[in-house]
Amino acid sequence: MRITNSTPKADGYYMPAEYAEHRCTYLLWPERQDNWRGGAKPAQAVFQQVVETIAKYEPVILGVNKSQYAHVLELNMPNVQVVEISNDDSWIRDCGATFVVNGKGGMRAVDWKFNAWGGLVNGLYFPWDQDDFVAAKMAAIECVNRYRLSDFILEGGSIHSDGEGTILTTEECLLDEGRNSNLTKEQIEQTLKDYLGAEKVLWLPKGIYMDEDTNGHVDNICQWVGPAKVVLAWEDNPDDPQHERSQAAYDYLSKQTDAKGRKIEIVKIHVPNPITITKEESEGVDVVEGTFPRNEGDRLPASYVNYYNCNGAVILPVFNDEHDQAAIDTLQKLFPDKVIEPIYAREILLGGGNIHCITQQVPRP
Repeated sequence: MRITNSTPKADGYYMPAEYAEHRCTYLLWPERQDNWRGGAKPAQAVFQQVVETIAKYEPVILGVNKSQYAHVLELNMPNVQVVEISNDDSWIRDCGATFVVNGKGGMRAVDWKFNAWGGLVNGLYFPWDQDDFVAAKMAAIECVNRYRLSDFILEGGSIHSDGEGTILTTEECLLDEGRNSNLTKEQIEQTLKDYLGAEKVLWLPKGIYMDEDTNGHVDNICQWVGPAKVVLAWEDNPDDPQHERSQAAYDYLSKQTDAKGRKIEIVKIHVPNPITITKEESEGVDVVEGTFPRNEGDRLPASYVNYYNCNGAVILPVFNDEHDQAAIDTLQKLFPDKVIEPIYAREILLGGGNIHCITQQVPRP
């Protein structure tokens, strides 16, 4: 059932922290050849690794277009339910439902309007109508009611909740002209509070350098790791453009408190060294008019913060980089009771995001 005359906050629902217990994880299978090189086969191999790794710790529901259904079913992945979900591309974090709970065993879904990261202003592809149905289909599979916002555009990667009333986001994304340019910052903030059950929104200035696909999603630069505690993507080198962005986020967060009035502890995780698209990688992507290009030499928005926090494990993107081990060690200290599962994720990064972007958690009500 679609709920149109209320909000999650009014009904006593809120978005829990990602590190709270999950019922399962959703992903979508990649196949778009104007985004994924080599007919998407290299990306599919890494997606399968991500799926099978998460499935060691919690059930996975894998949405697949009809064209790939038989193939994926034959992969016979344990603890993975393969379902047919028509989609335009595989970024379920952004097009999928945001699940909210009431702390009394109830769960509902928030179905944001999706326009492929900017619509006709600066979106990545057209059309995106199948993606905009994904959240409703997830709610139907989970047998929960949903709140549909037909006039408010938001991607799940642009928000991060501490589960205790505080939301992280970035001005670079939510104030972008391709989202809700008809609304003021105050109106956007109120919508986040109403539909995420929150009391406070923290607005980081910008996301990761060259995160042009998403206009600076927060999940690539900063995530909650506990009450009043975040990890922040960091760059030491003042000559690197990422340094200014990381410093601005650090300076902002250092002056803020969460919804409960607590000062925020900031843990830095250094970004990998700059990663750029090779000629071979660029030429492996089909060129289609109206789709975001993948050009040789373009810098990719690589970050270790784009990890996924599931039951019992942190699924961490790594890049065969000198900073990989430090990221693993830092997250292991932050989550001593979880297994850190590093996955070489360059193929996902080539598509514009990473492991957090391709996953969406369903909390345990």
